[in-house]
Parts: sequence; C-alpha cells; structure tokens
Amino acid sequence: MRIVTLRTVRRTGAPYGLRGAGPSARGPLVALFLAASLLSAQSLDHAYEALRARDYPAAIAGFRQAIEAAPANAAIRKDLAYTYLKIGENSLALDQLREAMHLDPSDTPVALDYAFLCYESKDQPRSGAGPCPAESRRIFDRIRKSTSPSAATAEQAFQNIDAPLAAGIQRWKNAIAMGADDFSAHYELASLAEQRDDLPLAAEHYEKAWRLLPDRRSVLVDLGRVWKALDRGTPPGSDATAALLAASRGGEPRAAEMARELLPGRYPYISEFRHALEFDPHNVELRRELAYLLLRMGRQPAAELEFRILTEAAPEDLLSATQLAFLLHARGEQAAAKPLFDRVVAGKDEDLANRVRAVLHQPQVLQSRAAPQEVAVSAKTMAERSIKAGYMKDAVKYLQTAAEADPTDSEVMLRLGWTYNLLHQDVPAIHWFGLARKSSDPRIAAEAQKAWRNLRSPTARFRTTGWLFPIFSTRWHDLFGYGQIKTELRTGLGIRPYISARIVGDTRQIEHASVQSGTSNIIESRFLSEDSVILSAGLATTPWHGITAWAEAGRAIDYLSHQKLQDYRGGVSLAYGTGHTLRGESPGWFGSTATDAVFLSRFGNDILVYNQERFGYTAGPQTSASRSTESPA
Repeated sequence: MRIVTLRTVRRTGAPYGLRGAGPSARGPLVALFLAASLLSAQSLDHAYEALRARDYPAAIAGFRQAIEAAPANAAIRKDLAYTYLKIGENSLALDQLREAMHLDPSDTPVALDYAFLCYESKDQPRSGAGPCPAESRRIFDRIRKSTSPSAATAEQAFQNIDAPLAAGIQRWKNAIAMGADDFSAHYELASLAEQRDDLPLAAEHYEKAWRLLPDRRSVLVDLGRVWKALDRGTPPGSDATAALLAASRGGEPRAAEMARELLPGRYPYISEFRHALEFDPHNVELRRELAYLLLRMGRQPAAELEFRILTEAAPEDLLSATQLAFLLHARGEQAAAKPLFDRVVAGKDEDLANRVRAVLHQPQVLQSRAAPQEVAVSAKTMAERSIKAGYMKDAVKYLQTAAEADPTDSEVMLRLGWTYNLLHQDVPAIHWFGLARKSSDPRIAAEAQKAWRNLRSPTARFRTTGWLFPIFSTRWHDLFGYGQIKTELRTGLGIRPYISARIVGDTRQIEHASVQSGTSNIIESRFLSEDSVILSAGLATTPWHGITAWAEAGRAIDYLSHQKLQDYRGGVSLAYGTGHTLRGESPGWFGSTATDAVFLSRFGNDILVYNQERFGYTAGPQTSASRSTESPA
C-alpha cells in the first residue's frame, strides 16, 4: 500500500545558517560555525558546481567533506539527502534526512519528506527506532496536531497508515481467536501492533512467535527492542538486555549484529548472562561464553558446571567438551577426561582433535582444508547477497575472507573499496582501490584508478601540482613561458603551507628599441621578462567562496646573469566557474571569471590587478557521471 507519493526532490534552505539556536547560545555557535564554514566552503563550492553540472557523485563527495567540517549543519545534510535521492540511494538519503530532522526539529518540510521516504522504505533493516513505518506514523501524528501549514497533509497520511493497521490488528486477533495459533499469525499481529505503537500487545505476540520458532533470532531482536521501549524488568530494562544478549550470541549473523547495536556498549555482567540463559536455556554459544568468562575470573567450579551442562545438552559442541576434558586432565582425573577426549578425536574438527592428541602425546593427523578458490567463491557469493540486502558490514567481512583466500583477486579488492566507501571509511577504501588499480584487467584498473584518485586528492597529506602557460605575442614577436611546480601540505586548519619553484622567461630575452630624444634617436635595451627561476615558501588559505589569500617569501635567480634577489609576493584571488567545466567530466558550455591582486616586492613594491573572463565549450564524448565515491561496483 502506498499512502502518499514523495514530493519533488528539491534543495531547501541556505547552506550557511544557524537555525534553532537561542540568543544566549548564538555567540559561541557563530564562532564555531564560521570556523567550520571556512573549512567546508571549498567542498561546498565544488559540490554545488557539480550539482549544477549534474555530476552527482562529485557533488556527493563535496557535501560529505563539508559535513565532516560542519557536522551540525542541517542544511548541508538536506542537500546531500536530496542528491542521494537523485541517484536512487534511498537508504543513504534516509540517514541524512534523519540527521537533518534531529538537528532542526522545527523544519517541518524535512520531517515530512523523511516520514514519506521512511514509510516507502519498508524493506530497510530495522534499527533501534523500530520499523520505519512506525516512525513515519509518529511523525505524521506530531505534525497533524501542530499549527503547521502541512498539518492537513500529515493528517491524511496518518489516517492512510493508521486505519489499515487497526483493521489488520483486529483481523489477526480474530484469526488467533479462531485457532490460528501459529508463528505467522502471532508475528504479523505483533508487527502491526508495534507499527501502531501498541507495545504491550506487540511484546506479547513477539514472545509467543519466538517460543514457537526459537531459532528465528530476528524475532528475539524485535522482542528485545519492544521490551527496551517498555523498560521492562527488574531492574528496569533487564528483560530487554536478556533477550538481546541471547540474540547476539549464536543464530543468524544479521540478527546478532542488530542485537549488538541495541545492547549497552560495555561487556555484559555475569548476572545478565544468567538472566539471558533463564530466558533462552538452550543457547549453546551464550552458555559457552559465560563458562569462559567464569574461567577467566578464576571461578573454575562454576565454569566447569556450565561446561558439563553443555557436554550433556549439546554433544556436538566439541569445543566445550575439549575445554572440560583439559580441566579434568590437569586436575589428574584422566578417567573422567578420557570419554571427552575420545569424543573430540572422533569428531569432525581436526584442529581440536590434533590439540587433544598433542596433550595425550599421540601422533598428529594432517588436516584437509577446503581449496582457497572454494572459500573465495563462497565468500564472494555471501558478500553479493549482503550488498543487495543492504548489509554492508556483513559484506565487508565476507569480502575480507575472500581476499584472504585469494589475495590476487582484483575484483574483490575493488568491491572492498566501494563497500568501505559506502560505509564512509575512506582510509581503508583508498587502500583497496590502490591495490585494485594495479590489476591486469583494464576495466578494473581504470575504475579503481579513478576512484583512488578522486578519494585521495582531497585527503592526501601532500599534494604536488604543476602547470605551464606558453604564450606567443605578436606585439613583441616573442614566445613567453610562465610555469610553476608547487607542493602543498594539507593541515585541515584552513591554511596550507607550500613550497614552489616558478619559472618566468622568453625566447628573445632583450629588445633593442629606438627612442626619440630631442633631435636624436637613442637605442634602448628592454628586458621582456624576468628570465628567472623563483624558489619560495609560503602560506595559502583554503578557498572560501572562491576567494584565496596567499603570501610567500623566496629568492629569484636570473638564469642569464645568475643574479640573486630577494622576492616577496602575496595577493588575493577570486575565481568562479559555471557550466560544464573540466571537473564535470561531461561536454558542454562553460564560463569562468578570475580576478587577482598581487603585491611584488621586486618591482618597486607595486600591486598589480588583472582580470580574465573566459567562456567556451568543453569537448569530449558524452559520458555518464563519474562514479567517484558513492556507487558500488
């Protein structure tokens, strides 16, 4: 059922504004905001320029860099979210809209957009907030009760969600009353009740559904989440911790990961392990972890008791059998340890069996392992499924397994780069792209090279650039050359130290001109250029709205006379471009303007001001936007 179509994606709000800050808080906030704006201005300029050129990956990269410098700026997050929507990345857009909504709760249009998109994203993995449609319903309910102009829209959307939920709950209640006491009936009723915020009803039927299918650990996560919202247990919340702790040990990997995200950041207490085992007594992994915890704490009798329970209730748990046998053997109870040792030696775990043989001084048995190619293929398959389902953290684990099994697989390296990039972990992404760009496959190498360059360029500590402008002048009948090689240090503080070597020269070097002086002509020699190499060190600011200030000190060496002079320079430049520039990676018309004011100590401490306007057409084949930092391979 679709309730309301998400409205047209648009850019809203100015990227530079403090919204929702009280008068007493604005002083320090303004100072912090201005500092963050200076750091993020260049990234924002590039982002909006790329957005106008419809180079969405480059725009996304710019917005993300700006957010790193100003994470509390809700407007930038909105623009990033709407850009994600343009390329179909609804899940990533949802995350940014959620952050923008929390940063600026008074922004009703963003809250509505988030609620509409959240409802449409029913297939997204559940989080601590519960099912996405339930969160949509709460937002619509809040807005419809406000004085916002969007209250009528929110009212209609709320009714479109709430009425079917109420009808569905009643339908499943009737089915259960008529004897449909199965997993599906209880689970569907619990899910609908949670979406309608009827948490006691949801908890009751999640628990019944899980009791019918205890291996379905994802239901245990649902139950723990609802109990956490209800703060159930003594002390409050202890029942939720028990359910989530049980779900986080053993069972479905995805359910375990979701449960760990909802658990406290600390390691569980012994009492919490015992409470979880009361709730889920057949959880082998949970009981084994408790036994090892007790063993590390020096409580060997209690640990042995847990290991004995495991060896009796789960004969296939060879790890627990091995540990218990080692404890008994060390205490001199060889007769009690022997049956456990025999069980492990006869089992399928060859590594454990060899450890037992080493203790018993028996000959080792060579282990047969799966071929690395088989491991790699299996891991790649699981990684592909995880990526399609949106489980990027799981995908990283499987891809790392595949890379370890086959270190030469450049396709896996490229996949790891894209996956880390989607998780906003650019350092490991750069590492894997760097490995993949050395691939013998031209397609993989080219794609990895582009991604590596786009990621590394704005984040590299040192950056070296070089350029040369050869110019022929018909007025002087001379060929001039002006070039520079510069290495900058990226500090992240808005100022970049650099060293440079600049060359200024021409081919004629000297012009002899006739100058009228009274009744006679005098031949005068004129130097057409500096004919120098200028070595210098300086500081430059990070561009802010296209404005850059710089200053440097150095020495100019005339390569004809070998004369050395002190050289001090500085200035301010303003540059702006629009249209299909080279950065846009697509052909089209462009325009740019640049104005520079430069102080030169060697020319009588003079200041030169010059301006250049350019427009033209960027040629080249029509290509899709470069997939620089966001799209997986």
